[in-house]
Amino acid sequence: PTSTDCAGSLAPPALLGGEMPITGSAGDQQAAAIGQACLAPGQLKATYGTGCFLLAHAGPVPPKSTHRLLSTVAWRLDGVAAYALEGSIFTAGAAVQWLRDGLGIIADSRETEALAQSVPDSGGVVFVPALAGMGAPHWNPDVRGLLTGISGGTTRAHIVRATLEAMGQQTADLVDALAADGVAAGKLRVDGGMTANDWLCQDLADSLGVPVERPRIIETTALGAAMLAGVGSGLFADLSDAAARMSAADRSFTPCVDTANRAARRAAWGVAVRQALLGAGA
Repeated sequence: PTSTDCAGSLAPPALLGGEMPITGSAGDQQAAAIGQACLAPGQLKATYGTGCFLLAHAGPVPPKSTHRLLSTVAWRLDGVAAYALEGSIFTAGAAVQWLRDGLGIIADSRETEALAQSVPDSGGVVFVPALAGMGAPHWNPDVRGLLTGISGGTTRAHIVRATLEAMGQQTADLVDALAADGVAAGKLRVDGGMTANDWLCQDLADSLGVPVERPRIIETTALGAAMLAGVGSGLFADLSDAAARMSAADRSFTPCVDTANRAARRAAWGVAVRQALLGAGA
């Protein structure tokens, strides 16, 4: 991602009625990180769409992960680069889509919040949503999804809740890898369509044990691209100025489960993941 005085024009002036200079360009996840004001080392965001992508600001030196995360450029301004660590989850919102289109147990994704709230827990059900393999930190395209812990008392609400809980557990896998690489999460900033679900955001906080902050504008990719272009065009002095004027939090979710509960859920998730990996011969 770069910001520049001008990299050219979008189209001939006669076509648009005037000049439309290109003063910034960015990939989607880098733009989302800018839109989330992740401007200092250690700040991180996760975008929940069809998949989930976590990006953590790592400072001015290219990081080298020893725990299977990706190193990437966060942005470059005036020739000076900032770098990031990235973790990819292949299946996030696509799992909810599968509940609707594949299993037919919901008619609309908006039903999931009320269904998850309707039961006190998942009833022992754990869902590893490896519908397209597993991303970081496993990187195994051959793994298939696993739904375990089903009993005669399992209802669609338990399966829906387990699906949403899988978002928190997959994110926790990435946050654990970040911590092992020396980047401790003090707060996770979240965005993307899935984060309109309050129950999901609270479960993310409970799964990670850190506050989760949702912005006023959850489509932060477009916001970050606008901020970057604004810096390049001189509308903002720098990214900090752009963030102060355009990026704002909507709500913060604080962890409300105890350490023992969190550890038990992590352990159950770990068992299920190992079963899924074993099924793929890993």
